[in-house]
Amino acid sequence: MVLLKLCLWQEREWRHIDLSVELGLSQTEVSFALERCRVSGFLDEAKKRVIRTSLLEFLVHGLKYVYPVQPGSLGRGMPTAHSAPPLSKRIVSDEHDQYVWPYGEGKMRGQAIEPLYESVPFAAAKDPQLHELLALVDALRVGRARERALAADELEKRIGPKKA
Repeated sequence: MVLLKLCLWQEREWRHIDLSVELGLSQTEVSFALERCRVSGFLDEAKKRVIRTSLLEFLVHGLKYVYPVQPGSLGRGMPTAHSAPPLSKRIVSDEHDQYVWPYGEGKMRGQAIEPLYESVPFAAAKDPQLHELLALVDALRVGRARERALAADELEKRIGPKKA
């Protein structure tokens, strides 16, 4: 979630407190997340620039193994995966094939998907662009082959290395 937010802030100056407020994390959680991302090769040594090729490779090929998910019971929440934009505009699914993050203020009914982190619905509600990125990531975690391919393509366009 932190890396996706930083991808959206690509040219913006930011501080730990900015990430904390936007993502619903403590400053300590932000600091630890940034250090883990640096050590993992997703951030440069200064912990300011996302290494987009590494992040995209991990999201497309590794995320579903590190953060597996099984759809849960039906409930109200915030749409995710193919049930949320941008994939909801390209994939037609019936009301029994919807995925949501459990969220008290959610308006959609669907199968519960555990978010990557507990504050994901909070952060997504604040930032529609971040919501779309997180929903695409969930499509990689829970989607069938077609949804995963569409999500990977969309993520490449949005966070992949910038063409010169």
